[in-house]
Amino acid sequence: MARVYVSAVMNATLEQAWGYLRDFGRLGEYHPYFEKSYIEDGKPADQVGCVRHFSVRDGGGYLREQLLALSDDTHRCRYKILHIDADWTNYVAEMHLLPVTEGNRCFGEWWAEWDVPADQEAEAVERVKGTFRTFFECVDAHFGPKR
Repeated sequence: MARVYVSAVMNATLEQAWGYLRDFGRLGEYHPYFEKSYIEDGKPADQVGCVRHFSVRDGGGYLREQLLALSDDTHRCRYKILHIDADWTNYVAEMHLLPVTEGNRCFGEWWAEWDVPADQEAEAVERVKGTFRTFFECVDAHFGPKR
């Protein structure tokens, strides 16, 4: 079983970061790895059970993920992969945001567990780490100080 955990302190308030990351269907608008994201069947992007469909840039296939939980009170979301163009199964991920009172910033943590063939695990782990890290970097780029 593969496991990934990524955390970061972002130069955004909790409200800013949560408002940006909680929209389950918006992924293709800001993450450089993905494009053409949408919520299937016209459901709301914050409705538990909705499915987002998105493409990987540069012809890397597509993914379908289902929202399992979303809490505006605890600033958490959990989802699972329904389809990926890889030999992965049982993928479940969760993202959680917390305020950092010093500097009015936000702490984010994102983790996932899934089954992947042993010979593909190292590459899969790096792929997911990079994806999660880039989410946090996108928040920084959007809300952080302009350089």
